[in-house]
Amino acid sequence: MQHRSDVEAADALKQAFQQIRAEIGKVIVGQDEVIKFVLISIFSNGHCLLVGVPGLAKTLLVQTVSQVLDLDFKRIQFTPDLMPSDIIGSEILGEDRNFKFIHGPVFSNIILADEINRTPPKTQAALLEAMQEKAVTAAGVTHKLAQPFFVLATQNPIEQEGTYPLPEAQLDRFMFNVALSYPSFKEELQVVKNTTSTNIVEVNKILNAQQIIYFQQLVRNIPVTDNVMEYAVKLVSKTRPNSEFATPQINRLLSWGAGPRASQFLVLGAKCHAVLNGKYSPDIEDVQAVAKPILSHRIVRSYHAEAEGLSAADIIEQLF
Repeated sequence: MQHRSDVEAADALKQAFQQIRAEIGKVIVGQDEVIKFVLISIFSNGHCLLVGVPGLAKTLLVQTVSQVLDLDFKRIQFTPDLMPSDIIGSEILGEDRNFKFIHGPVFSNIILADEINRTPPKTQAALLEAMQEKAVTAAGVTHKLAQPFFVLATQNPIEQEGTYPLPEAQLDRFMFNVALSYPSFKEELQVVKNTTSTNIVEVNKILNAQQIIYFQQLVRNIPVTDNVMEYAVKLVSKTRPNSEFATPQINRLLSWGAGPRASQFLVLGAKCHAVLNGKYSPDIEDVQAVAKPILSHRIVRSYHAEAEGLSAADIIEQLF
């Protein structure tokens, strides 16, 4: 897949994005923001955490994305008794008396980690290496994973019983933390019409693995002006209490701020957001457009913020 110039390639990415969105829209009603952020994370080579109550089509969305992108897809249902070997695979003794490694479900392009907070830290950590290194280690041997590789994890925010909150280090590996809300009355009516009849929707494949890797490279090649780069880094610095850019208000509302990974993701996300909106270089609006889902799970609210009922999104809004 060759384009004469990066500009032509950027136009092709924008067009592909619109086609993908239209195909997903055949199956998923509404949830436009969520679909946009999932696709930005894929083209930016990041991972995405979807947080919402049951029945909001989180799993269906991930399945549909994998169909439209013609990628290999595996679903792992996280449960309290899941072991690391259930994810990465295990060594077995073959008939020839030699050990051989049987690949686990993590050897795929898209992993749906369903209800990721229902499994103990040991198993969550097995996924952490795959997310960070794009490889897994079993019995001292490192196995590379297929490219492209994404983890799209779902989490149910209302259940506390029998769940293991994700450690901060693992949350930090997710580019986006996207909150799903209930559908509107019209959308829900449409969902019920679509799902209680016999019609089966077929989606078309728009891109393949090679094209996605090509577009991921393209996103990295997009130029960013110094003032946009500085704005992104300053935005993250503002979240750190008692740092040089923090305001007295932030010192009061936040206990911890975001790390350097947030700055990297803000710039990458802004690049991708710009291309999908027909621009060839991101501006400050693009940084702000991706800031909430990138920063919301990287800041820790103080007692004052919780007492005043301020959400992470409210605090991020104040940073602009």
